[in-house]
Amino acid sequence: MSKKAWLVAIIAVCVGLGARALYDNYQQTQQQAQAGALQSDGQPFDLYNVDDPRPRIVYFGYTHCPDVCPTSLAVLSAALKSLPESTQKTVSPVFITLDPKRDTSEKAAEYAHFFHPLITGVSGSKAQIDQLAKRYGVLYRITELEDSAMDYAVDHSSFFYFLSPDGELLEKIPHTLNPDMLVAAVQRVTDNNKE
Repeated sequence: MSKKAWLVAIIAVCVGLGARALYDNYQQTQQQAQAGALQSDGQPFDLYNVDDPRPRIVYFGYTHCPDVCPTSLAVLSAALKSLPESTQKTVSPVFITLDPKRDTSEKAAEYAHFFHPLITGVSGSKAQIDQLAKRYGVLYRITELEDSAMDYAVDHSSFFYFLSPDGELLEKIPHTLNPDMLVAAVQRVTDNNKE
């Protein structure tokens, strides 16, 4: 192969890699835009609003959850209450339903506010929820319940996801009954945010 042919081949590979990188970046931007267009209490809610510099503390669950979600949100509430008010304002706690079929944005918001007024309850389309769950590794599945008024339950993993405003995962805390674990994570994330 001549030097000219090698040069053409190298340029073609570089152009191809550059085009692929641009396409991947475009797809990620589109996914973020779609996933960000959620709703809270009937109003648009953008999880990836970079104009809001606060790290997000995101919990995925659903309002019909019999035990894990209420416990987790109570622990989040206890953690928030133990923080100074000035620190509470530096984070954005968010509850995202995994059951958009039953949980409207109004219902999700009401449920979240029951635990703490700073927690934003959010819903969206099934496609949006699936996309967010996939991005952060949230495992969930619908389990049919025979002879139950609830019809089905949503079995799901239970973690607190600390996200940057652009959606980058900063830290992931497993289900805990100890609010101090969340308080320590808030302090780490907000300290890093100041740098």
